[in-house]
Amino acid sequence: MNAPMKQLVLDMALPTAPSLNNFFAGPNRDALSHLTLWLGEPGNPLRSPVSTYLWGDAGSGKSHLLQAMRAALTARNETVGWLDASGQGDLPFDERWTCVLMDDVHSYTLGQQHTAFTWFVNAQSQQIAVIASGSLPPADLKLRDDLRSRLGWGHVFGLKPLDEADRRAVLRHAALARGLALTDEVMDFMLHRFSRDLGSLMALLTLLDGYALQTKRAITIPLIKSMMDNA
Repeated sequence: MNAPMKQLVLDMALPTAPSLNNFFAGPNRDALSHLTLWLGEPGNPLRSPVSTYLWGDAGSGKSHLLQAMRAALTARNETVGWLDASGQGDLPFDERWTCVLMDDVHSYTLGQQHTAFTWFVNAQSQQIAVIASGSLPPADLKLRDDLRSRLGWGHVFGLKPLDEADRRAVLRHAALARGLALTDEVMDFMLHRFSRDLGSLMALLTLLDGYALQTKRAITIPLIKSMMDNA
């Protein structure tokens, strides 16, 4: 990658932080409404301690929603417990937490499963909600039995990836928010030549926006090809 393009990637590749407001629900409106209702307004302590589990394929938005909940609670100066597959096991539970968030539970090591189960038990005894995500329904998770059963006790939402029409709507909305116009031809090219995962498409749009600004050109198929040739 040459220096100008490398700098462009560094400058422009940072995605917008996940939030409930920038989650395009599509077929997953029930899950979004549930989390929005649970979060409530600032200063509202009336939150159900019943657990919530989100599951779905990569790109369905489950990690986006967990990160959005973490950001929203942190912005209100509330503390949360966070565990994902990249973290270490044997982490202590903190009774000051408002919520326990567990991402990508399907990939947990035995140590992480032990921590998750311990957190779950402590959270339930303290009436603290657990919100978790994984790639499979609770019954199909390859986890220790006591953790798997607890993940299925509360609210369970199966998330579906956006279909092509929804992806087009998201791309068009995100482009308009940047003051950009994407033709149907350009969107066809983006959807059929690159990963259809929404996160990847948003990252691609960010790069295209930066490259178009740098080259002072409109976003066209030749511009996309030029950007990739210079990557």
